[in-house]
Amino acid sequence: MLQAIRPGMTRALRRSLFVGASGLAVALSLGVGAAAAQTAAQSAPQQDEATEIDEVVVTGFRASLNASLDAKRRDANVIDVITAEDIGDFPDLNLAESIQRVPGVAIDRDAGEGRSITVRGLGSDFTRTRINGMEAQATAGGTDSSGGANRGRGFDFNVFASELFNSITVRKTAAAETEEGSLGATVDLQASRPFDYKDGFTGAFSAQGGWNDLSEQYNPRMALLLSNTFGANDEFGALISVAYSERDLLEEGFSSVRWAPAVGTNSSGGFASAGSNATAFALANQNSVFIPRLPRYGRLTHEQERLGITGALQWRPATSTVLSLDVLYSSLDATRQEDFLQALSFSRNAAAGGQPQVTVQDAVVQDNMLVYGLFNNVDIRSESRFDVLSTDYLQVSLTAEHDFSDRLRGRFYYGRAESNFENPIQTTVTLDRNNTQGYSFDFRGDSNAPVINYGFDVTNPANWEWRASTAAVPRSEIRIRPNGVDTLFDSAQADFEYDATDWLTVKAGVNWKTYSSESYEFRRADETVVPVLPAGTTVADISNLLTGFGGGLISGSTPSNWVRPDLNAIASLFNIYCNCNTGVPGGDFTLTSITNGNARGGNRIIEEEDLAFYLQADWDTDLFGRPFRGNVGVRQVNTQLNATGYSSTGGGTLVTGENEYDNTLPSLNISYEPVDDLIVRFGVASVMARPQIGNTLAGTNYLVPTTSLAASGPNYTASIGNVKLQPFEATTYDFSVEWYFAPESLLSFAYFYKDIDTYIQIVRQDLAYSDLTALNPSAFAPGFCTGTCSPSTIFQLTAAVNTEGGPLKGFEVSYQQPFTFLPGPLQNLGVQLNYTHVESEIDYCSNALCTTFVTADLINLSPESWNATLYYEDDRFSARVSGAFRDGYIQNVPGRNGNSIEGKMETFNLDASASYNLTDDLELTLEALNLTDEENHQFVGDGADRQSTSVYHHTGRQFYLGARYRF
Repeated sequence: MLQAIRPGMTRALRRSLFVGASGLAVALSLGVGAAAAQTAAQSAPQQDEATEIDEVVVTGFRASLNASLDAKRRDANVIDVITAEDIGDFPDLNLAESIQRVPGVAIDRDAGEGRSITVRGLGSDFTRTRINGMEAQATAGGTDSSGGANRGRGFDFNVFASELFNSITVRKTAAAETEEGSLGATVDLQASRPFDYKDGFTGAFSAQGGWNDLSEQYNPRMALLLSNTFGANDEFGALISVAYSERDLLEEGFSSVRWAPAVGTNSSGGFASAGSNATAFALANQNSVFIPRLPRYGRLTHEQERLGITGALQWRPATSTVLSLDVLYSSLDATRQEDFLQALSFSRNAAAGGQPQVTVQDAVVQDNMLVYGLFNNVDIRSESRFDVLSTDYLQVSLTAEHDFSDRLRGRFYYGRAESNFENPIQTTVTLDRNNTQGYSFDFRGDSNAPVINYGFDVTNPANWEWRASTAAVPRSEIRIRPNGVDTLFDSAQADFEYDATDWLTVKAGVNWKTYSSESYEFRRADETVVPVLPAGTTVADISNLLTGFGGGLISGSTPSNWVRPDLNAIASLFNIYCNCNTGVPGGDFTLTSITNGNARGGNRIIEEEDLAFYLQADWDTDLFGRPFRGNVGVRQVNTQLNATGYSSTGGGTLVTGENEYDNTLPSLNISYEPVDDLIVRFGVASVMARPQIGNTLAGTNYLVPTTSLAASGPNYTASIGNVKLQPFEATTYDFSVEWYFAPESLLSFAYFYKDIDTYIQIVRQDLAYSDLTALNPSAFAPGFCTGTCSPSTIFQLTAAVNTEGGPLKGFEVSYQQPFTFLPGPLQNLGVQLNYTHVESEIDYCSNALCTTFVTADLINLSPESWNATLYYEDDRFSARVSGAFRDGYIQNVPGRNGNSIEGKMETFNLDASASYNLTDDLELTLEALNLTDEENHQFVGDGADRQSTSVYHHTGRQFYLGARYRF
């Protein structure tokens, strides 16, 4: 097993690639001061007032903000831009945390750093990401509570360091020339190229040391950039940039793996009346009372390293032609160990030795939650899980730009982007203690961090058991679940522009791309069957002690130390990674996939081929003597889908489905300047987003036309895929007013309305097996319901269906200004603020036939979000404080285990950074991230009053100290 932990083995090797460099933002910032002014001068609006703004000479962070404003002002569409130093100098760990500074953008975090984004209330499945001009997808693994491995269409931004890119553009309105596939926004990530730098040779490096106050670990963060141009006329250029970082942190807190009714539908069978206190039993044992399914405290130990490399070669054989070759590589390698001390009984039924054996001695109910309980006969478990996680991303693209004449231009590219996520080790082992007396939990003092008394000394190995296959249930477990996801994009595009007149440009193009996503998973046939300990071996030999848990988090009798399984010792003792039957009872560690009902759903292939054509007219003229710009066009796209998976019939039957659909997508964007420095914009478009592949968080398959059936208990479930799902479709309207009232300044208001005509949602319904048979006689044949299953056994059926959707509307307000009008040093202050409000009304089906509905917000939509940055910058010293707030939001509707919803609570993250220029080329830097030590707080509830905590974890504050050098 130790040999398999590759990330730990590679650190020394990867460190040797550097002599100490980090913060590539320094390198990128080399070009911002000069390049921003040059870019502004080259492409500034013709009005005198705009020219004055663009000619203001500023440096550093202000230069990047000014360049971003200038790009936003010049574009005919509604966009927001972050330029190089804006990214590099924000105190951000990765791209997601950089993008959250854009109005309307909010992020979701995993392990304390940004992973995915939401734009104007629409989550990652509705947002398309392009890298160096081509659509791409990066996938990574995550904790179970964050959705686990990404098996959908969303982009995991934590794969990339922000230092690798010199600009990010968020396109909020659609145009015919922009590829389809987004309801929210298209995010363009652009890496540096040698022709971006006008001074020939450019180089920079920086190094930082990081420290986390929870893990108390130090980590390096390094980067390097080298760029140069060659030839008599600088017609050749080459660039390479490298960014490397390590991150060791702890994640600690409470979780419950959701709450469920104490008795009745969606419960584990209710408490035992015999032996219970009659009053307490009557109070607790009600279908309207929800109990924590797996109340537990836990520590997650994350070790992560990220390596990114970009390379670019450019050739200008003539003034009319530029060829560019871009290469991007990124790897994110990590290990994660999860240690939990938990009460098992409340999530298990009678057949599993669970809740029906538990007696209630005392109980308090508040807001339909059992907030205090004292119990006997509770099964306690110490669980350890270890993951090895690796993502490798490689993209190669070739772009040719050529001017055929002074009126006709063309751009052509071909690219290939591949993301390979592997989770080769995902192993869980447990120690158990059955029928414990005097167990209690108490949420009355703190609903997020209850006091838990386990009723025995959890630090003594003698109080724990290794419950082999010969013991009664529940038994100890060895789960081995390697899995992975491979995604591949191939894309080719040709674009032509023709200047029909001095104010009208006609554009036309074709785009072809293929997308494939292939996932796999393996498991043991029976994870609850384990060998007996050899003679002379005790629990003390296969365990160790977790210590120092919960500083500042736990209270009362909640233990800070406990015995946990020693995974290395257990793996060595039983040879669990042999992928074989060791020959001893309980020692079959053979891994299977398609034939294994528990792993089968993780094996599937999605293949798409898309072909699109567009025609667009751009104009730039005057209307009533004032600047008037815009574009109008139409995009026609054909999508062909092939989905392959394996159904439960016959122990793994190959199932293939196909779908094809066409979309006509007209669009219009108008930009008008009625008075100097005031721009009014309007946009309308038909847009589409292709169906999700699946919802890992909800455990639901969307597209693959398979059925699954778990008929052996204790949890009876079934699912049906739907390859004929139609894409999300919407008509979008945008109106904005932008006032550039002073140099480097903006006050803007934007209103947006999206009429979502076609939506896709999960339907979860409790049905008798006989009803499943009527729904699909072959997949749910009577012969598959044996043993404890009968025609009247209730199954939870999940499926995805098209529904009508509903409206989404909201507004954004932005304000940005340097305070140059203030006296003295105060003139070096400045501010950047934005606020977003979003509303939606989606009718969610509440039964399988969609005859009844519940109206709720769109999934992942936060009604309110805002960002604020206060900065100071003079010739030597620069400092910033940035705050980001995101309102609570829904993650699943309907929720699991009888809950109406699942969601996340609001978050506020506060970051700061400072730098001091010792010389013109050498700079000292200090960054502080997550100063509020914000918690990941997830809940389940009834959509009204009850919000039951399912996750409450924190990761600590992060600090970086270092230096940057330019040459």
